[in-house]
Amino acid sequence: MFDAMDVILISFLILPIRAEFGLVAANDARVPLIAAAGFAGMFLGAAVSGRLADRYGRRTVFQATLVLFSLGSLLSALAPSFELLLAARVVTGLGLGGELPVVATLVSELSPRRDRGRMIVWLESFWAYGTVLAGLIAVFVLPVWGWRGAFLIGALPALYVAYLRRALPESPRFLASIGRATEADAVVRRVEREGGGALITVSRVQAPPAAERRARLGDLFSGRLARRTLMLWLLWFGIVFTYYGIFLYLPSLLAARGLSVVRSNEFFFLSTIAQIPGYFSAAFLVERWGRKPTLVLFLLGTAVSAFLFGNAGTGTDAFLWVSLLSFFNLGAWGIVYTYSPELYPTSIRASGAGAAAAVGRIGGIGAPFVTPLLVGPLGQAGVFGLFTALIVLTALVVLLLAEETRGRSLEEISTA
Repeated sequence: MFDAMDVILISFLILPIRAEFGLVAANDARVPLIAAAGFAGMFLGAAVSGRLADRYGRRTVFQATLVLFSLGSLLSALAPSFELLLAARVVTGLGLGGELPVVATLVSELSPRRDRGRMIVWLESFWAYGTVLAGLIAVFVLPVWGWRGAFLIGALPALYVAYLRRALPESPRFLASIGRATEADAVVRRVEREGGGALITVSRVQAPPAAERRARLGDLFSGRLARRTLMLWLLWFGIVFTYYGIFLYLPSLLAARGLSVVRSNEFFFLSTIAQIPGYFSAAFLVERWGRKPTLVLFLLGTAVSAFLFGNAGTGTDAFLWVSLLSFFNLGAWGIVYTYSPELYPTSIRASGAGAAAAVGRIGGIGAPFVTPLLVGPLGQAGVFGLFTALIVLTALVVLLLAEETRGRSLEEISTA
């Protein structure tokens, strides 16, 4: 939730940050760096954290990323210069980019096959609540405490780590993969006892074959995994580039259509509420229809909504299309986080998910530069037309390359 809050909050904070540090020129090349610095950190965090989680454990790395994220938020609030603010945003991004694929991997490995997709989409639904929280901060905190006060709220997750150290178990599949089967069994029994039933589909966790324990990062591109990796990398780039290219600049794009800054923020905030039913409908369909058809449906819904919003005005029609854009796009995100860890064996599961997320962050780095650069010559309709085409191509990649994983255990998927 705090992750989404931080990412979306930047779209509201760009204007006051520009004012404080004197970035007043409309075409000042430093302005996109405010968002891009965080995405650069997210790229590095995603690329490194997965590998660390496969070596040292999901739980340990997850807690470390939360501390790093909170530290970066605190440093952002205290930054005395624009350059130090950018450095602090990189630190924040390291924690944020590292946390997302690792926690998805952990939840995937703790979930039973029949509910795994639903549970991960529910986990990702907290992104919607974080987006709503960002809107509330923009409306109520930003006018009173300024952008520094808004960043201070992002330091709060560090307090959560003390609780996680006691309450969060390590992945039993990870423990088994490094030969600690007794501890893995203890975690399974604990999860089943505290959950009031069999939450994990195996009663005893067995160590994987020696071949899997020797797996290396290069295996992402070998055999059957090469196709899965290609699909995930293209999917991640497409969905990240379009999401940040649209939503980071949505308040600014609305303001360019004639809405006041306050009205643009309110418009954006109200439309993000549609993300909540988007996640819950995806959580239902992902275990009813499956990952592949549901993801294709939500991507195509995103494409249609983006095209129609790009050609709308500022009235009810624009609000409808941007709300549907939030509904479909964030529902698709939940399925992407479900798919990513499922497609790899335990020994490189977090590495595979992290590498795919890192490729996506390349799109996140580029989007803050591309959108304002193209709005001038192409207009908003032209830019949204390009986003529509990219999303359709992404849906086509999923349709042609993805495989269905619904109802299969992680072990069955990794050996298929």
